Amino acid sequence: MSSGGPDLFVICKSCGSEVSPYITECPYCGSRLRKRAPKLDRDGRVAEKRRRRRPPAPSLPRLRQGEIPGIRADSRPYATIALVAAGIVGCLLWRTNLVDKSQVAILAKPGSDWWRVLTATFTYDNTGYAFAALGTIALYGWLLERRHGRIPVLALFVLGGVGGIAATTLAYRTPIAMGAGGAALAMLVAWALPDLSAMRAGEEIEGDLIGTAVIGAVVALMPLAAVDASWVADGVGVLAGLVIGVPLARAATRR
Repeated sequence: MSSGGPDLFVICKSCGSEVSPYITECPYCGSRLRKRAPKLDRDGRVAEKRRRRRPPAPSLPRLRQGEIPGIRADSRPYATIALVAAGIVGCLLWRTNLVDKSQVAILAKPGSDWWRVLTATFTYDNTGYAFAALGTIALYGWLLERRHGRIPVLALFVLGGVGGIAATTLAYRTPIAMGAGGAALAMLVAWALPDLSAMRAGEEIEGDLIGTAVIGAVVALMPLAAVDASWVADGVGVLAGLVIGVPLARAATRR
């Protein structure tokens, strides 16, 4: 071979003969040397095949603020996660004997221990009640937070949950109340209002109102199965959902 020039020959791998680098089959044994004749550059050398770089796989960017009407920019539902986590802790804490239930729940008039109205919202004595209330808060709190942000979720929890416990304390001579059933109903009602308005106007909806009605009925009827659940808290929760949900639904319609 000459340096800088084309190869004078190549070796056939089958018979070992020296053959021209510009043919596709060995003339001595008929073995296939290459699929097609090589391309030559300007100097008569075999041009090397360049590998094409594949473009990077397309990926969807993060959702930006206001990109899709009714959907907020990508963010984790921190408020909903915090509320559910606090409920789980409250459900387990007094069972470990670290805290007595009477110190965190409403089992009588709280008197000067007014803060028990808040802690009672995160305390559960009935596992089924805890599952229904926290599951509803997790689902509809996440949907509301994705749609409207954290502030409405926290406001619904305070008005429906804490407000429901406070109303129960005032309504009964010897109140027994704990759990966030009122907050769960408040979030469920606030989420369902836009779809109810759209259905009333004859528009198509994407939400599952039948499933929402079933979940709402389960939470609302919990006082039949759990002594610590309250009908008064349920009513306050529905009212809070309407008070906060109606302005939210109207704001979403204007977008």
